[in-house]
Amino acid sequence: MRYAPGGLILKMRLLVIAVVDDDEMVRTGLERLLRTSGYPVSSFASAEEFLASGRLQECRCVIADIRMPGMSGLDLQSRLNDDGHPIPIIFITAHGDEKMRIRAMRAGAAAFLAKPFDRVVLLERVRACLELT
Repeated sequence: MRYAPGGLILKMRLLVIAVVDDDEMVRTGLERLLRTSGYPVSSFASAEEFLASGRLQECRCVIADIRMPGMSGLDLQSRLNDDGHPIPIIFITAHGDEKMRIRAMRAGAAAFLAKPFDRVVLLERVRACLELT
């Protein structure tokens, strides 16, 4: 067990944050931010890679881009909900519009952040997601 910011107890095998983004620089930056903040993280270059990873049961929060080749972040959210895995999702996007934001939030998104986003705000949203699960 490890203690994370805010006194959350993390069971390393049970509490994973998944970063799903086709941009390698974004994935690397988010991994670094989350790890230095005390969170266990796994990253994936696509929604399909995440779904095939076998890590859904240990995932407690997803940070996903909206627009990716293949399955979009919104499609990933729909698939997780339809398959009975309502994992909290924080969407990040450089191309989002109000229609996308509304769709994501109505389907249960924990947050919808525009790139570039404030790291402090992202970490606050991650913490809130982990407290819910």
